[in-house]
Amino acid sequence: QVQLVESGGGLVQPGGSLRLSCAASGNIFRIYTMGWYRQPPGKQRELVATITNGGNTNYADSVKGRSTISRDNAKNTVYLQIDSLKAEDTAVYYCNMIVQKRGYINTENYWGQGTQVTVSS
Repeated sequence: QVQLVESGGGLVQPGGSLRLSCAASGNIFRIYTMGWYRQPPGKQRELVATITNGGNTNYADSVKGRSTISRDNAKNTVYLQIDSLKAEDTAVYYCNMIVQKRGYINTENYWGQGTQVTVSS
């Protein structure tokens, strides 16, 4: 099995920054796309950013220009840095990874448990 563990959430003042981390462990052969999604209160889960195993990135318009997604393949970890935080960034943030397990040909989609980010003064 594969587990994703997130860290780095919490209460942040408007205009501040945060860095989220998500580390995968378990029976991992290769991780393809890694990403971050978020679910604001009362709304559906939405894409924040993704990064392929080739390093190509994609950002939601709402965070473009003030966020950076990165990955450390040796550590099976993905990071999300968001600057100039706004109240609208308040949400539960989830990491997502497309994983090929050892001994398997197909890939599976895994999610972290979620970490709360609250932007408030």
